[in-house]
Amino acid sequence: MNTAAALEELDRHYSLLRDSIGSVPAAGIARQYHPDLSPLGWHLGHCVFTEIYWIREVLLDDASHSQALKSLYVPELSPKTERAAALPAAADLFAWADEVREEHRGLLHRLLESGGDEPLLQDNFLARFLSEHYAQHYETTRYIHAQRQAQQAVSGAAADIAPELPSQDAVTVPAGRYDIGSERDQPPYDNEFPRFTTSLATFHIARHPVTNAEYLAFMEDGGYADPDHWSAAGRDWRQRHGIDRPEHWHRDAGGGYYAVDAAGARPLEADAPVAGVSHFEASAFARWAGARLPHEYEWEAAKKSGALEGDGRTWEWCANPLHPYPGFTPFPYAGYSVPYFDGRHYVLRGGSLYTRPCIRRPSFRNYYEADKRHIHAGLRLAWD
Repeated sequence: MNTAAALEELDRHYSLLRDSIGSVPAAGIARQYHPDLSPLGWHLGHCVFTEIYWIREVLLDDASHSQALKSLYVPELSPKTERAAALPAAADLFAWADEVREEHRGLLHRLLESGGDEPLLQDNFLARFLSEHYAQHYETTRYIHAQRQAQQAVSGAAADIAPELPSQDAVTVPAGRYDIGSERDQPPYDNEFPRFTTSLATFHIARHPVTNAEYLAFMEDGGYADPDHWSAAGRDWRQRHGIDRPEHWHRDAGGGYYAVDAAGARPLEADAPVAGVSHFEASAFARWAGARLPHEYEWEAAKKSGALEGDGRTWEWCANPLHPYPGFTPFPYAGYSVPYFDGRHYVLRGGSLYTRPCIRRPSFRNYYEADKRHIHAGLRLAWD
């Protein structure tokens, strides 16, 4: 991607994020709709601050623009519960963000064109890094919109879908050596490289993700109540929170289910991928189905082999936690990936309805703790 194209994509992702936030009345921009989600306005401020930090403070050695913003927009310094009260008024936030973005447009172009040996500027890295950062936060705002819709007394006509046993339509991926990850000059995220080759035993992976109808069969068969399907941590989590359905499923007056997403309430589609389930739920479903979750290496090998269909409609939980690849080196800073190599953040692959095209690559690694289900996440089955 040349410099002009990289900067155009950065502009596009800024506009998408801004428009997603600006579609909400001003009073809602500073509201926290879910404990795991920041207010909408914080996401815009954080992304613009990130630009200021890397361009002004790191590249130009000028911290005067970023220092006063760190207490609000550096996640480690700003608890989510305190962000709403600290946000500026919506009109001021948008005016500041637009002004900074306009200033940075020409400045970043000049820096990239005269980058020299600076690693942040090689192959338009910083433009791509900032662009994908905006894209990820855009997706998060869509999750916030879904929570907002769910809290606005919505109602939807429940679809009369019949439960279906999990499909056995699977692809066999033969044992062999498979390339995992990407080269350093391709994606901007350090946990995707360096590329390496690993040996995989023969495995079978479902051609399609688990559907709503298949998940309904698990529910109607007592899947949530049967302790044999759940890990000890999963059983404790389910009992403490009274979980008995996916996050995005709601009941109507007749006891049927409908879905709520960023666009509002809609009938459940029987053959659409289930979404709004945690890693605990995904693992329990797989055990109930006599299967397992795929390791992320299996998922990537199957994707690169052309074996997967239906991916990209919901993130797909994998069996393993996030970990560094052999030869991993943090870049451009240790805080992006290293804190999440903690054994508690599980990998998701693929993408959701809200995922931007730049992130829909086989090597991209999303990651969340096992209890998170506000994300648009489902699963795909695998077998030995």
